[in-house]
Amino acid sequence: MYWLWYVLILFLLTGIRVIKEYQRGVTFTLGKYTGMKKAGLRYVVPIIQRMPIIDIRVKALDIPSQDCITKDNVTVRVNAVLYYKVEYANKAIIEVEDYNYAVSQLAQTTMRNIIGEFDLDGLLQQRENVSAKIAEIVDKSTDPWGIDVVNIEVKDIELPDSLKRTISKVAEAERERRAVIVKSEGEVSASENLAKAATTLAKTSGALHLRTLHTLNDLSSDQSNTVVMTIPLEILKAFDSKK
Repeated sequence: MYWLWYVLILFLLTGIRVIKEYQRGVTFTLGKYTGMKKAGLRYVVPIIQRMPIIDIRVKALDIPSQDCITKDNVTVRVNAVLYYKVEYANKAIIEVEDYNYAVSQLAQTTMRNIIGEFDLDGLLQQRENVSAKIAEIVDKSTDPWGIDVVNIEVKDIELPDSLKRTISKVAEAERERRAVIVKSEGEVSASENLAKAATTLAKTSGALHLRTLHTLNDLSSDQSNTVVMTIPLEILKAFDSKK
């Protein structure tokens, strides 16, 4: 008879549960929801009661790469990461069969739909807006499940190889265009300065002669240079004036 008591005691001890601080226990008595248990030592009557334990910490859910078509009919592969947590453990158990799988599928579908509203340039330049719109829709859809979507971040946008080459050619052409513009603007500025210098030299008596002497002084520093002397017209005019 003693072994029966031992079996009964062990049977009753199987109902002891320890709920951690980051967990919540959802109690069902004879299949009916009867309450939610917080952290601590809890007891569940074997056979009669059942208590699934739900983790309420923030979870990172990887959204696998999806083939998405943009508004301008460009196929890209996009993957993202979703951060969410269970806000109401009872709803996460009662309202949806597998909330983790349901959130993943909803996020994938929503991501494809939202990316279809942007063209390729908008998708690449407004990644934060894309992520915000996906998070808003997923958060609203998961409210009945007791799920709170913290954030969604688009991690990578993979373009086809042919499109990558095209974009590289466009970027290279743009850089060449800017280089030509900068060079031409520099030439214009230089020509304007040269015109101003020529005008100043022409108006000032003896300026060209001084400039010539200054140039000769610079050339004399290197003995390997051969200097061909030129006589400015101003000097000849000076001789004419003496006559």
